Amino acid sequence: MDILLIAGLWLDGSAWDEVVPELTALGHRPVALTLPGQGDGATAATLEDQVAAVVAAVDASPGRPLVVGHSAAATLAWLAADARPAKVARTALIGGFPAPDGRAYADFLPIGDGQLRFPGWEPFEGPDAADLDGPARKAFEAAALPVPEGVARGVVRLTDERRFAVPVALVCPEFTPAEAKEWIAAGDSPELARAADVTYVDIDSGHWPMFTRPRALAEVLAAVAEG
Repeated sequence: MDILLIAGLWLDGSAWDEVVPELTALGHRPVALTLPGQGDGATAATLEDQVAAVVAAVDASPGRPLVVGHSAAATLAWLAADARPAKVARTALIGGFPAPDGRAYADFLPIGDGQLRFPGWEPFEGPDAADLDGPARKAFEAAALPVPEGVARGVVRLTDERRFAVPVALVCPEFTPAEAKEWIAAGDSPELARAADVTYVDIDSGHWPMFTRPRALAEVLAAVAEG
């Protein structure tokens, strides 16, 4: 199966470099996406530009792909399901929940000079970054790309309720499936509360398993792809 991989804030397609060969070895066709505004100098890129790039990748797939969104990019994977509900086979959301219609994509951190820059590790201390050692953190910081304001503050627009029929696998890294279920039941994710088919998958890692548990993550995604 084609598996489209979308990394979260500050990351481009290279975030999946250790996952891609593992998925290939497991018999799948991974495609790591680098979207407009991710290191290409397109500082005026918008959320709509990124959504269009993801949808184009879905359309280019010869079959019905699994669309994987990590962290904030869970919303991008969900937007792909909204735009192409008959073409997306399923989605996998890693450590993130899709924003509802009318919500800004990622305006929860300060934006300066038209960009959302990596804020350092303080907001992520604890379970998020517990498995990232000093060298791994420095490598992340060196590779972190500022997110254009037009992406971070772009407003999510969902239009096709057929998205709720697309199967979802919620991959739970720094939180447990039980916690995720509690949050959804409490109304914290209205989109997933309405999804007809949600599977919860635990993975023992922090927020960035593509760096700390690439093989385990590949195995999880392969299992999701295989239904």
